[in-house]
Amino acid sequence: MSCTIILIGPICSGKSTVAEVLSSKTGIPQRPMDDLRFDYYKEIGFSEIRQNEIRETYGYMAMYTYWKTFEAHAVTLEDYPNCTHDFGAGHSVYEDQRLFKEVKSALIDYENIFLLLPSQNEQESINVLNERLKGVTTNNDMYQLNEHFVKHKSNKLLAKYIVYTNGSSPEEIADKIIEKSNINA
Repeated sequence: MSCTIILIGPICSGKSTVAEVLSSKTGIPQRPMDDLRFDYYKEIGFSEIRQNEIRETYGYMAMYTYWKTFEAHAVTLEDYPNCTHDFGAGHSVYEDQRLFKEVKSALIDYENIFLLLPSQNEQESINVLNERLKGVTTNNDMYQLNEHFVKHKSNKLLAKYIVYTNGSSPEEIADKIIEKSNINA
């Protein structure tokens, strides 16, 4: 049985915090996508110089579009089997159906894919995440992008389980995930 756990969700949904708690409770190593993504991106031609040119010329959302092919490529779990993977928020949201199918195919054999959202109610989730984002950024594009992440169907189509987190501690969320994934803590 695979001990792989994958956490997806919008920015500030708690993926990294919960992954850290899961790793501590289960002994399954944590693999944060944000720590490794640029190594994967560079495998297929990512350029930080080009990224910065796009952002300066066209804005944050254009940079987000530039990242998409690289994000899909980074969703390779073979290098890190039996880990807790906390994806960057964009790694599970795709407007391009070809990229979405590529990611869905890469994740098809994994049972423990958990979408973390504050609430079943989209607007409540957006409001909670916006409050959390205030401690991270004042960039309005990030708020718009996160709203897009909450509303986009990709996360729900990739997830096998949805865990609503509002009112729960990271430890309680981790316990719910452990229970649903049948992994021994």
